[in-house]
Amino acid sequence: MGARPSLRPDRSRASDASFLSAASVIGQVSRCGRGISRGVRCKRGSPFSILTSEAPAHGEFELFSEEFQVLNPMMQVPALKIDGFTLGQSLAIIEYLEETRPNPRLLPQDPKKRATVRMISDLIAGGIQPLQNLSVLKQVGEQNQLPWAQKAISSGFTALEQILQSTAGKYCVGDEVSMADLCLVPQVANAERYKVDLSPYPIINRINKTLLTLEAFQVTHPSRQPDTPAELRA
Repeated sequence: MGARPSLRPDRSRASDASFLSAASVIGQVSRCGRGISRGVRCKRGSPFSILTSEAPAHGEFELFSEEFQVLNPMMQVPALKIDGFTLGQSLAIIEYLEETRPNPRLLPQDPKKRATVRMISDLIAGGIQPLQNLSVLKQVGEQNQLPWAQKAISSGFTALEQILQSTAGKYCVGDEVSMADLCLVPQVANAERYKVDLSPYPIINRINKTLLTLEAFQVTHPSRQPDTPAELRA
């Protein structure tokens, strides 16, 4: 087992309001932790801190410290320390924020639209991201990693593009930012990282570009984080 990294704080302040209790987002800043930070910022909360593992890559969980294993026995990022307890798994974290800090909402009031947002979020978080996660890519051999990741993302984006034809407005579902949009932006960033041709996905491209005009998405983009490798920086 390699050297065990410590957890180090990176102080951040959400854009406005003050009703979100102090929280710690735990994960690698340029990966999952920033996806949750984006959700916190969309909720316009109070100051929060991000604790990042210094492990070299998301997926190399054997390098996480015993301290992190206590917080999240799965030894996966992200995790959120909030309200006196710790939550793991991105969608569960966002759902908790939605239930406890409902304004502005990340899930539509209309039941069908809420279900659609959850469907798109699950498609990305469960149907695309895990297949091109570094913990999986390590198992397919170095020469196969790029084509494997490209195929996983392209297959998922083909399905997502078809769904968005009937759900999208300005964003993934209508004209309000939702949990689905929080999932989309980091997945597009991964697609760009793995040199996926995005031209077959005009709706995904348009929504991503629109979201990146918003402050909450700009400051939490994976290419703009303290631990982003130099070759991936914006």
